[in-house]
Formats: sequence, structure tokens, C-alpha cells
Amino acid sequence: MRIPVLLIEDTPSLLFVYRSVLTAAGMNVHPASTGSEALQLLHQVKPGVVVLDLMLPDRDGLALMSEMLAINPDLCVVVMSAQGSVDRAVSAMRAGAFDFLLKPFEENRFLAAIRAAVQTAEESNPGLPPSPRRRTEPAASSDPAISIGSSEAMKQAHRVISSVAGSIATVFITGESGTGKELAAIALHTQSSRARGPFIALNCGAIPHNLLESEVFGHLKGSFTGAIADKPGAAMAADGGTLFLDEVCEMAPALQTKLLRFLQTSMVQPLGATRPQKVDVRIICATNQDPLEAIRRGQFREDLYYRLHVVPLHMPPLRDRGRDAAEIADVALRRFGAEEGKSFAGFAPETQRILLRQRWPGNVRQLLNVVRNIAVMQPGGLVTPDMLPLEMLRDDPGQPSPAAKPAAGMLPISDPSGAGLSPEDSVAAPFAGRTLAQIERQAIEAALARHNGSVPKAAHELDISVSTLYRRIEAWRSDLG
Repeated sequence: MRIPVLLIEDTPSLLFVYRSVLTAAGMNVHPASTGSEALQLLHQVKPGVVVLDLMLPDRDGLALMSEMLAINPDLCVVVMSAQGSVDRAVSAMRAGAFDFLLKPFEENRFLAAIRAAVQTAEESNPGLPPSPRRRTEPAASSDPAISIGSSEAMKQAHRVISSVAGSIATVFITGESGTGKELAAIALHTQSSRARGPFIALNCGAIPHNLLESEVFGHLKGSFTGAIADKPGAAMAADGGTLFLDEVCEMAPALQTKLLRFLQTSMVQPLGATRPQKVDVRIICATNQDPLEAIRRGQFREDLYYRLHVVPLHMPPLRDRGRDAAEIADVALRRFGAEEGKSFAGFAPETQRILLRQRWPGNVRQLLNVVRNIAVMQPGGLVTPDMLPLEMLRDDPGQPSPAAKPAAGMLPISDPSGAGLSPEDSVAAPFAGRTLAQIERQAIEAALARHNGSVPKAAHELDISVSTLYRRIEAWRSDLG
């Protein structure tokens, strides 16, 4: 007999749909529409998995979950929450939920979450036969980067995703590296009517320009040296689904022309083919650059930009998301700890404060790597500051700097005039005798050198806009002219 699944949903139509989907997947489902009925079934059928809607008519869903976990701490509870109550879902994860789903969700996302919970429950009950598994879309949309965030910035992103997912309109996602742009694209796909179709992702910046056209539109055997077989491109492979073009601003200019034609006609013509083929593809693209700056530099076609920029979606940097870093870290620690077979009690208050003080230049990706490091390197328990990676403690802006002795060449704060400096220190001072404009230029040129001339990366390091940095450079060139 398969492991019992207790399904708790107070809306009759949804209860019927969820039960039908799980039953069709071969699961042993026991439905309940109230908290009282659920508690009764908990004692009768002894489920290993509970699927719980947080809004119930007779009691609070979080309180019910806590009561159930007190009865059986090994329960895998998947909570369901409407878009407007993300904060309650985060509270549920902190209280011990296995996963949570934001309503409305697609069938494949629902099944992926429940199957993962059932598999975990079965591993703790090895005498039970495994449940049947079926290939589904990647469950990456459940990653904390896109699922968690009670900040207003992330609520706005969730609102855009929810409102445009069912549309066929092109979505243009912007945001720094590591903010979850591809995860947002996956969420748009899995919440759309195309969820059963393929999701094809292509990083335009990671493919050599001479191969990019073949990767996007495909080629026929013999169409160029090395084409030893026919190859369907990403556009054709995504027929009936979604094509995600990451770092689209790095696409070669010649290919931009063909992409524009493809967007206008929905026709694909592989290299070497004499006739185009029609495909049905939704385009989602993303970039970590300022597309308007790329247009100004002549690197990106303006007409292509306005053809792609139908629905803008901005993924905010982690430093602008308030307490989201702590919420993401809590959920990630629980998951990574379970993967490593360890039990963590969460983050100590001072550890949370350190996490919230960080600038996170690598955004959510960097935060997840830090939490993964803790889960791998530490034995478990409460995460204290000394368990954080050393570089985090060194770079913590809240830590007092060793100011008892000023660094070589720097003026002491108490003596801004420079009086009392030794002659050696005065000569070594890097800004001595320079104007503010000269100091600014020196800092900018040093940042550009560190990033091999990349203006966007230098601007990010200097915490100024890309357009401001370009204006500075243009002003210097004008002065030379």
C-alpha cells in the first residue's frame, strides 16, 4: 500500500481537482475540507505527506500544521498559499513545512512538489514501495530566489509574473547577475498554458558568435564545415513552448536582424535550408546590462529592443529586498541541511544581522552558495557568526575596522589637515596634491582596469549608474579633443 497523502482544501472544486490529479498519478489520497476533519484523518490513516491550504474555515492553517508536526514530526507538509499571503507561507517554511506552492499553480509544479514530499517520506519508511515517477518540467521555480520574498520589490515581481504568465506576450527581464532572471522565466513558463511544452534556455553570451545562429535557428548537414548532421535550433526545439534568450544584448548584430524577422513572421529557416518553417514559440529574454546603453553604443538594435520590450519585468538586487535575505537563508538552510543529512536550528540573531548587512554583489546566487557552504562544513545546530565563511566576516560592513592605526598613506580622521604626518607618510599619501576630479578619475580608471574595460561592471563596483559612467568617459574624451 502506497504512503497515504492527506489533502486539506476547503474549496470543493479545488479539492476535487487536486484529488483527481494526485489519484491519477497513483497516490493514495485522503481528502479533508476542515481542520477538525484533517486531525481526525491524521490519527486514522497516519499519512506521511500532508498537502495543506493555509486558509481554512474552522482554524488557522499554521496552527494546524504545528499541531500535526507535534503529533508526527516526520510529516512532510506541503502548504498552499494565495499570492497575497506569501509572508504566511514563509512563516510556514520556518515552522517546518517541506515546501510551499503559490496559487494559482500548474499541474506539473503541483505534482513535482508532492512527488518530492512523497519520496522523502518513503525514504524514512523503506518498507513501502516507491511511487511511480513521470518526467516533468524542472522544479526550479520552487527555488527560494523566486518563490520567497515578502519585500515590496519581490511582491511587485510576483504580481507581474502572475498577471502575464498566461499571456503570449514577450517578456523582457532585467536585473543584475544572480537575481533569478532564469527562474522568473521558468515561473512564467510553468504558470502558462504552455507548461506542458518545452522550456528551452539559450545563453547568448556563452556561445561563440559564429555558432550562435546555428544554435538559435539550426542547420542542415553540409551547410558549413563541421555540419555532419542536421541540427534543429533552439527556436524549433521550443515549438509549442517557451524560448528563453538570456543575455540577449550580447547577441551578434547579424543575428539580431534574423531574430527580428523571426519575431515578425514566426518562421525559422535553418542554415542551408531553402524553405522556412513555421513554429509556435513564446519569447522571454533577459539581460544584466542596461539595454538602452547597449542601443546607444550600437551593440543592440533599437527596433529589436522595442519588439522584445513588450512586458518589462525587473528582478531587484538582493540588497534592495529588505529582510528577504534572512527569509531565503532560513529556507535554503533547511533544504541544504536535509540534503546533507544534518539538522540546523536556524540562524542566531547576530548571524541574521550580518546577512542583512551584506551588499551581496552576487545576489541570491551568492547567498545560496554561502548557505550551502554552511550546510556542508558545519555539523548542524544554531548557525552562529563564527560558522560563516571567513570572507563574509572580513567584508562585514558592520564590523569595526582596526582604526587604532591608520592604513599607510591615509590621513587620520582626527587630523584631516595632514599635520603631524611624517614626511614619508605625506609622500606616500595617494591623493596628496590631487583635485577631487582627479581622484574621481583615478578611481574610475582603476575600476575599469580591474574589469577589463567593462563599463557596466565598473559602474556596479562604484555604485553609480552606467549612464553616469559613460558621461564621465565622454567628458574626458571631449577634453582631449
